[in-house]
Amino acid sequence: MSILPEKTLDRPAAGPGAAQRIAPVIEQFLGGPAPVRIRMWDGSETGPADAPLVHVRSRRALRRLLWAPGELGLAEAYITGDIDIADNLVDGLRAMRRASRDLGLRPPRPGAADRLRAVGTALRLGAIGPRPPVPAARAGLTGALHSKARDRAAISHHYDLSNAFYALLLDETMAYSCGYWTDTAPEYGPADAQRDKLELICRKLGLGPGARLLDIGCGWGSLTLHAAARHGAEVTAVTLSQQQADHVRGQVEARGLGHLVEVHRCDYRDVTGLPGFRGGYDAVSTVEMGEHVGDAEYPAFTALLHSVLRPRGRALVQQMSRGGTAPGGGAFIESYIAPDMHMRPLGETAGLLEGAGLEVRHVESMREHYVRTVEAWHRTLEERRPEFVALVGEETVRVWRLYLVGGALAFEEGRMGVDQILCVRPGADGASGMPATCRGWYAGPGALPAEDPGTVR
Repeated sequence: MSILPEKTLDRPAAGPGAAQRIAPVIEQFLGGPAPVRIRMWDGSETGPADAPLVHVRSRRALRRLLWAPGELGLAEAYITGDIDIADNLVDGLRAMRRASRDLGLRPPRPGAADRLRAVGTALRLGAIGPRPPVPAARAGLTGALHSKARDRAAISHHYDLSNAFYALLLDETMAYSCGYWTDTAPEYGPADAQRDKLELICRKLGLGPGARLLDIGCGWGSLTLHAAARHGAEVTAVTLSQQQADHVRGQVEARGLGHLVEVHRCDYRDVTGLPGFRGGYDAVSTVEMGEHVGDAEYPAFTALLHSVLRPRGRALVQQMSRGGTAPGGGAFIESYIAPDMHMRPLGETAGLLEGAGLEVRHVESMREHYVRTVEAWHRTLEERRPEFVALVGEETVRVWRLYLVGGALAFEEGRMGVDQILCVRPGADGASGMPATCRGWYAGPGALPAEDPGTVR
């Protein structure tokens, strides 16, 4: 579908400009004056002169909002090019949020009469019509929520976009999760932050030669490969994504790690049924996979983490968090990026882990680190935009631009968080096997400190 405005929609409306006609409706639905300057398809404008400029390029944008009011309609209008932010998208969204906050806008719940007035205005502007086509990038899942088939489709929607796309977006580590930025030097980049994150996880888990690690939701294998190559760990890697599994298997073969790594494409609920499964892992990791588990299913997930560990074995959960108002991330994220995703406050996740019999030993917030990580991905998307368009098309690139910019702002403003939660399965006598302090985790680069009493040998 073309993202250009329909040619028949470009004729100016008779009488007052479209901006003047729509201004009262916008104010009514926002609960106050618009925090942006709006330019309509006929060239008319309304709103503060010094505010970010939003260009409504066609009547079809209003039609989208009539059919899908709120965040989803606005997002789809942007994805299809019916709406554009004339200035830098990052600055524009940040300024809009700041202005809305400063003005104290609290959108009222519109009644039937309000909706009728809005429809009347749209009718006078020639914006009434059939529902516009849904962008092709929107997920269309069917089946019972968090059934195995639906979870497989949800993961495929996002992670099977193509390995070529993610190889272009990410750095050479292929780590698609929050990095750990330990340096501000100009030459220190995203790949360095990812390697530092991977090393930190391995240290927290106490990995060493012969340690057995279960990596649930292994992605493109960044942690699996690092743990095996750098620490000599024996890793069982699990993913639901076919393209991820293919990539990790290729990397294992290319790096000569076949004696240390097994890769399985399966649902986490089927881990205990894998050929040769014997449990008793020294460590289990799940890096930004728990968000896909689901709310009702999470207690069974934490019980699995406990059950696969040996006594004194460690579990590390790196997971995003959010308050109760938008546990899935909002209508746009749920429709286009991560369908069926569920995030909860950090304290609830910790409570569920403890409820499964795990002892929470260390929690580290990485929220600010995610701002830098996502901004790095966004820079790559903009700098290499023609290559991305050639790979996945203009609409998908606009989906990802909105996703990355909005995500960075959510972490920046504290509306979303991300944390590493380190747990242990205590022995029958209560022994944890943990080091007395966490100093060894944050020592300089290189192998694990030889004197770390919590290292698995």
